Amino acid sequence: MIDIEKAIVALATESADFVLIGGVALSIHSAAYVTYDIDFCFSREKANLVKITRALSPFSPRPRNFPKELPFIWDVSTLGNGSVFKLDTSIGDIDLLSEVAGLGSYENVLSQSEKFEMFGVEIDVLSVAGLIAAKIAAGREKDLLGLTHLKAIQAAHSDSEL
Repeated sequence: MIDIEKAIVALATESADFVLIGGVALSIHSAAYVTYDIDFCFSREKANLVKITRALSPFSPRPRNFPKELPFIWDVSTLGNGSVFKLDTSIGDIDLLSEVAGLGSYENVLSQSEKFEMFGVEIDVLSVAGLIAAKIAAGREKDLLGLTHLKAIQAAHSDSEL
């Protein structure tokens, strides 16, 4: 299980540029959806890499399923040399993506986000429309249930605007 509060507050406290995406974002939009990790899209700007590295360092991030006997260094260079990180941390699984299928780069994802206040901090959360586009583009079997929830939420929002 992931400690959502610690992950979000750590990144927000460092003023990192990120958008909450995936199952937790889906849950924020009122979907009854269970997830065991938290997904963020992040800016690849050097200053932001420093913030993310600093924010997550206390939680001992390591690549998921990475052999324990092999050394791993969590630093700006490591974060700058990749675009997708599936991390095992002391607070649960955290996925960091610099691009989202169907949406593109952090800047595009940010333009499809909405502001929410959570745990005393304001964060960007991918919109329902953005989540639908991302889940369709990903084309994964596990996203079908979430997609059904999202389309129902989108329809309910459309009905309430009439």
